[in-house]
Amino acid sequence: MVFRESETVELKEIVVDDLKKEIVAFANSAGGILYIGVADDGSVTGIEDPDLVTQQIANMVRDSIKPDITMFIHYETKEINEKKIVAVDIQRGVERPYYLARKGLRPEGVYVRQGTSSVSATDAAIRRMIKETDGDSYEDMRSLEQELTFEATAREFALRKVGFGQTQMRTLGIINADGIYTNLGLLLSEQCSHTIKAAVFEGTDQSVFRDRREFTGALLQQLSEAYDFIDMRNQTRSTFDKLRRIDKRDYPEVAVREALLNCLVHRDYSFGASTLISVYLDRIEFTTIGGLLTGVSLDDILLGLSVCRNPKLANVFYRLELIEVYGTGLRKIRKAYEGSGRRPIIETTENAFKVVLPNRNEGIAAAGEQIAEKKIQADHLEEAVLEYVRQHGAIRRKDVEAAMEMRQTAAGRLLNEMVKKDLLVQIGRGKNTKYTCPDETCRA
Repeated sequence: MVFRESETVELKEIVVDDLKKEIVAFANSAGGILYIGVADDGSVTGIEDPDLVTQQIANMVRDSIKPDITMFIHYETKEINEKKIVAVDIQRGVERPYYLARKGLRPEGVYVRQGTSSVSATDAAIRRMIKETDGDSYEDMRSLEQELTFEATAREFALRKVGFGQTQMRTLGIINADGIYTNLGLLLSEQCSHTIKAAVFEGTDQSVFRDRREFTGALLQQLSEAYDFIDMRNQTRSTFDKLRRIDKRDYPEVAVREALLNCLVHRDYSFGASTLISVYLDRIEFTTIGGLLTGVSLDDILLGLSVCRNPKLANVFYRLELIEVYGTGLRKIRKAYEGSGRRPIIETTENAFKVVLPNRNEGIAAAGEQIAEKKIQADHLEEAVLEYVRQHGAIRRKDVEAAMEMRQTAAGRLLNEMVKKDLLVQIGRGKNTKYTCPDETCRA
């Protein structure tokens, strides 16, 4: 029998600590055989006690490699040229990536086979193995970071008198069946890599910053600190109904709370971008990475349909009484604005979700005046268009742009509105489109 190292064969004269790396690499790749008692050049040196060698390797595998790989390893003693060797047959594991427990689920602990060598896996390769093994659910995937602490989360559980021991952590999905922390555990730990960025602006755009913060740490800590940041800027303003004083905050507290919870519970954590909170003079915008799930529309969500991207994280929030029934958050936000004359705006794209809370106390009188002024202006514009048609018989969009110094979009909108009001009729399409009166009364 000729021995030669290859992508699926590794040769060792004796048991050394390096064996663990080779076993991990085979388990993460296509499997392979490790021969003990054979030199690198293929010559058989043999071993004295095959049973002892087998026991040494079995102990090494059990104590040093995670997840448990023992069921995928078979040991056999062979006799070659009257010398005994041990063949360790390692199959490709089903719970990849396997890693050295002392090094963790990081490149320095995860190995793969390349040619005749066992090399450290890249971060991308580790993530790909996790996805192949654990599925697409971000929460259920094994965390790349396993040195996690939960001080802030433990305090929140204790505050609400909810248990947070090993049993509860397994039940919630923070730890999987192999005792390994999941990404849900990462989100609830101080090592959470996802953040909330908040900014306060001087006016109604982003021209001038007043303040900015970035909230880090466990999600529950970020939730508390971000809410306090907004609450400090949520002013209370007073009006009077005869002798009765009426206090009203700029933003309904329940709306702020639900918008913030929505950002955390429904975010797509497979992306690294931060959740954004932007506080303007007239509104607060909450922007979350991750659009609606496939097959679900915004109308479905507003009707109360609950399709949660992170159901286990939502369950944690539910147990802590931070959320009630799933799928009611957006409806609570809309209800909080009933009777205020303002409506929250909810927007969604393929990759983002935004909730805009209007300031209930900002410029109510001024807003009414602006609306009235715009109506007067619109009436004047319509009369100007009709006067042009009386003189020329018809009008084109370019005529409106030139005569009234309007942009293309605004001119087209004005003409379309006049058609809807039956003030004009459209003739033709495309470049040849023109507009005239529906009867003879305003024609030249």
